[in-house]
Amino acid sequence: MKVKLSAVIITYNEEENIERCISSIKGVAEEIIVVDSFSSDKTVEIAKFNGAIVFQNKFKGYSNQKKFGINKCSSNYILSLDADECLSENLQVSMKDIKKNYNSDAYEMNRKNNYLGQWINYCGWYPDKKIRLFDKNKASWNNNYVHEKVVLKDGATTGFLKGDILHYSIKNKAHHYRTIDHYSTLYAQMMHEKGKQGFIYLGVIKAIVKFLKLYFYKLGILDGINGWRICKASAYSIYLRNKKCKDLYNEKV
Repeated sequence: MKVKLSAVIITYNEEENIERCISSIKGVAEEIIVVDSFSSDKTVEIAKFNGAIVFQNKFKGYSNQKKFGINKCSSNYILSLDADECLSENLQVSMKDIKKNYNSDAYEMNRKNNYLGQWINYCGWYPDKKIRLFDKNKASWNNNYVHEKVVLKDGATTGFLKGDILHYSIKNKAHHYRTIDHYSTLYAQMMHEKGKQGFIYLGVIKAIVKFLKLYFYKLGILDGINGWRICKASAYSIYLRNKKCKDLYNEKV
């Protein structure tokens, strides 16, 4: 079955990334929807100049933004990307080919992460499989504020596409820790709303286990100094979200 694709990109102050993202999907998607959280830079201007249809929506979590974008799409077939991601040339070819014979309800693909200018091959970061192409009648984003993922409906089928989503994730160490702080806050809020208390000592234990798993079992040691930094920061994020969840619980009581 031949299909047309609608691409959804969520943005907030992404003037450095948005043009690269849109350029990589221009030959793949017939429609490009950008959902912007009221950027203060030139994100909206650049997106419109590159042919995107832009909607602005107050940020209430990553899943909410992506669902908002899906509701603006004219096609049932959705390609979802973040602004700091783009499609590799091989993945562009794979998507063009699958559009001619779309035979699964959703498609999974690898994501490759760039950290401080280095492509990361280990640390649990590659292959970082993601479902990013799907029929919106068969799948949708869950309700997580952060670490959102596509959930398939019962009976939905999944295929796999060759090529990588290229994720330009972290520009510098300060950017990394700002991201951890932001994500851990959202994660703590999500867990607090589910009635979780958060336990600091348990967070410490989980952080140590996380580091050992990523650095040794997931071979982060082979990514050199950046592997060490990633594994250490990932462990810290586990501790931080538990601490923030505990703080929210203490405020409530």
